[in-house]
Amino acid sequence: MSGGAVERRRPQTAQQFVLEELRRAITGGELRPGAPIRQDALAARFEVSRVPLREALKALEAEGLVVHHVHRGYFVAELSLADLEEVYRIRALLETEAVLQAMDAGPDDLCDTLAAIQQEVEEAALAGDVPAMAEANRRFHFTLIDACGMPRLVRMVTTLWDATDAYRSLYYADPGHRVRAVQEHRAVLSALRDHDAHCVLHWLDDHRAHAVAALRKVLAPQEDRGPAGKSGALAGRPS
Repeated sequence: MSGGAVERRRPQTAQQFVLEELRRAITGGELRPGAPIRQDALAARFEVSRVPLREALKALEAEGLVVHHVHRGYFVAELSLADLEEVYRIRALLETEAVLQAMDAGPDDLCDTLAAIQQEVEEAALAGDVPAMAEANRRFHFTLIDACGMPRLVRMVTTLWDATDAYRSLYYADPGHRVRAVQEHRAVLSALRDHDAHCVLHWLDDHRAHAVAALRKVLAPQEDRGPAGKSGALAGRPS
C-alpha cells in the first residue's frame, strides 16, 4: 500500500477503513496471491487495534479474497486453474446479459463516457502504470455493465471480478498484454458505437479468453509446485 493510503478520509468505522484498504491492495495486485497478511504490521500502519483488523479479515474471507490457515494466519487467496476457468465462464454468461441490456437501455452518452475512460486506460498502459491501468480497466467494464440497470446482476459480476483482480494485475504487468487489452477495448467501443451486439460480445469473449490463457501460465507453475508459504515485506509485498 502506498504511503498515502492512510491519509485518505476514513469511512465511518475503523473496520470499514481497514476493509477498503485491504480490498484495494488485493484487487490492485499489491497483495499478491498466496502472500501472508501480517496483522501486527498492518495494525500499526493503519493505527488501529487488532479487533477491526480481524473483523475486516473475516469479511474478506467471506468474499473469498483471503483464506485462514490454522496456526499460520491469513493469506491472500490463490485460485486453481479450475477456479479461474469457472469464474470466467460464469462471467461470460452474466456479462453477456448485462451488456445486451446495457445496449438496449443504457444512457445515450454511454459510448462517450467509455471513450473518456478508455483514454485513461491507454495513458496508463503507455506509462506502464499497472495499478492505474487495472483501475481504469475495471471502470471501463463496469461502466458498461452498470448501464444494464440490474443491480443484483451487477453485484454478482462484481463478486466474480473481485475474486480474480489480483491475477488481472499480474496480466497487465506484461507490456504485450497491455497492448492487446487496449486494442480489444477499442474494438468493443467501436462495435458499441455501431450498435453491433454480435461484434461487442465477440470482442468481450476474446478479451476474457486471452486473459484466461495468459493467467493459466501463471497458475500452472503454482500448481506444479504445490502449496508453499511465500515471504515478503509488509503484508507480503513482492520483492
